[in-house]
Amino acid sequence: MNEISDSTVILLKGGRLPSWYQLTAEQQQAFSQEHVALMLSIADKHGMQRLEGFRLIGPQDSWQRFWVIEFPTLEGAESWIEAEMAPPYGLYGYYDYSLARNYKPEIFSAWAVKPPPPIVPLEEDPHNIPVLAADNRTINLLMFVRYRPGVEALTPEERGDEEHVELMTSLAGERDLMRLEAFQLIHRQDDWHRAWIIELPNLEAVEAWIDGEETPPHGIHARREFRLARRWSADYFASWVRDGGE
Repeated sequence: MNEISDSTVILLKGGRLPSWYQLTAEQQQAFSQEHVALMLSIADKHGMQRLEGFRLIGPQDSWQRFWVIEFPTLEGAESWIEAEMAPPYGLYGYYDYSLARNYKPEIFSAWAVKPPPPIVPLEEDPHNIPVLAADNRTINLLMFVRYRPGVEALTPEERGDEEHVELMTSLAGERDLMRLEAFQLIHRQDDWHRAWIIELPNLEAVEAWIDGEETPPHGIHARREFRLARRWSADYFASWVRDGGE
């Protein structure tokens, strides 16, 4: 079993700059429509496999959304990034891109005890932009992690790996874990090298999960950044994924 997939995943911390709100409503609509047409053409040309967005419950300055965009090739990911930043729409956006791979999807997907219903893509032409909205039925915990220096030299027993897995799988059952998904950065950053999406039914479950992640001994060996988010118009963005490609 491959721990890391072959497809290329773009992890985007994105948002709109304040200058966007100084445009007229007509300009915003025209730029958005042109942008959607361009991005749909890239999605079709390169066989985009996934487009999923999350709205942060607490925006971090210009970082307002977290996106997972997946292509079968690096070329597709590069084309998407170039197009997304193209003017005029791209002049008004905040973009923090990282390239990653899916990490152990078969293992972590099995942790979910109550997966949410599958997303049904909208049947309408995605060129027609609907009213976008967050899904308030669940909470997604976004976790960005990097092991602290020297951890690689410890044994699994010293790190407490087995105890950690036992604790978190127990919490998955007790707190009705809905999704657990991991991404491994292609190029590690100073503050994180792995990102996680953990979907849970309520805030109490999120708090319990965070406490579990921080529990020693395993919890002391990693640096973690947590953000709370909601799914963002999942049915609309699922409609961007088409069959075929190059």
